[in-house]
Amino acid sequence: MHLAYPAVLAALLFCTGLYGVLARRNAILVLMSVELMLNAVNLNLVAFDVWLRDALHAGQALTLFTIAIAAAEIGIGLAIVLMVYRNRGTSDVDRLRDTAESHEPAPNNQSEVTA
Repeated sequence: MHLAYPAVLAALLFCTGLYGVLARRNAILVLMSVELMLNAVNLNLVAFDVWLRDALHAGQALTLFTIAIAAAEIGIGLAIVLMVYRNRGTSDVDRLRDTAESHEPAPNNQSEVTA
């Protein structure tokens, strides 16, 4: 099998994930798009490992490490999204940019003393 087939598929997956990260407003869909991008990288790692006929299979080992990191990332990311949804009632990324409580500054009650 040619290296071009998995490389083109990985490029399409990565572009789809990049579009999802940049265009979506829902935080869960953004996390799913990041997962698509990581899977595209994993596909490239395995494809190049097979193409280079590496005796140590470093690409496949790195893919397993990446899958473990992605699983931890999606677990923690989903927990954060659920807590934000419980507190704010929305998972819209545009509305969540300001994570601090929105308080207006207190008016300055001190009068200036003129001499």
